[in-house]
This record gives sequence, C-alpha cells and structure tokens, in this order.
Amino acid sequence: MGDLLLVRHGETEWSASGQHTSWTDLPLTPRGEEQAKSLAPLLAGRTFARVVTSPLTRAVRTAELAGLSGASTDPDLHEWEYGGYEGVTTAEIQRTRPDWFLFTDGVVPGPDGHPGESPEEVGRRADRALAHIGDALAEGDVVLVAHGHFLRVLTARYLGLPPADGRLFQLATGTISRLSTEHDRPVIAEWNSRQGSGS
Repeated sequence: MGDLLLVRHGETEWSASGQHTSWTDLPLTPRGEEQAKSLAPLLAGRTFARVVTSPLTRAVRTAELAGLSGASTDPDLHEWEYGGYEGVTTAEIQRTRPDWFLFTDGVVPGPDGHPGESPEEVGRRADRALAHIGDALAEGDVVLVAHGHFLRVLTARYLGLPPADGRLFQLATGTISRLSTEHDRPVIAEWNSRQGSGS
C-alpha cells in the first residue's frame, strides 16, 4: 500500500489573517505562490498513482506550482463549509461565544440560511475522499492538495479517530504531510514539512 501525501495550499489573504475560508475562492498571495513553488523539490522525481485536488483555485494553483501534473479534482476535498462564519476569525466569533471551538461546536447558519457543516458531516466527506483513492493507494503513493481544516479531519479519519480529533493536527499553509502504515496500521510518517524544515 502506498503513502498518502497531504498538501495544504499556499497562503491566501484570509489564511494569513485567520479568516475562515470555505467556498470564497481566493487566489494565493505572492508568499503563497512561493510556498507552493518551494514544494516542487520535495515532490520531484517521485511517481504518484494519483494526484487529486480540491476544485478551489488556491488548491489547483498550488498543485500546478508544486509540479504536480495530471491532477483531477474531487469536490469532497473542499474546505469545511463555515456557514455564517465564512470570512470571520475565531477571535471575532469568541466575542459573542467565548468558549467556541470549531471542532466541537461547529458553525451557525449563513445569511442565506445555509447551516454550514458539522464535524460529522466533514468526516463523512473525508471518508468518501479516502474511499475514492483506495484503489490508487493499492498501486502506489497518492497526493491530495486541499485545505487545512478538511485535511485535519481527513487525517483523523485515516487514523480511525472521530472527526473532532482533527483538532490535534495543526497544519500550516504550503506544507506536505505523509500518512502511511506500520505493521499494517495507519500512522503519521511526516507532518508539516517544508523545504529546509528538516522535518
């Protein structure tokens, strides 16, 4: 069985400011483009059974700049749907909900009445995404290029943990992480790597 490489897209204006960004399709900042380009040497010379990105521009562009050709998109890889918290920071939310935490409390409905997603709903998408790549993982390594909160939930599900345990895996922009197996059991083999990071 191959390894599963997780690439979080490069920086956007909202990831830099801490604003929750789901379907708002922001481009990479110049720094985000540099982060994406810096991943290319870490991926060069490797063969992948499959490369899949979120359909959002920031993920697709990160894959391109990192030299990941032949990528397909999967809508299940899009970021957590934040509902009424789209574009809002955690600090702003906590002014009215001091103990609020995304992974346990979820989100509130948006102005259009759309409720956003619960941790369990994001977990079901992560499970589907993992099922979609199951055959490819049997053939070799697979790369997913997506978003911070979603990839954290996907990591929890890969490890057999509940979706809310995604809270345990901080994930920086423009990084590569690697999920693998040891003695046929799922493990984290590498986390938050960047060129020159030494991790």
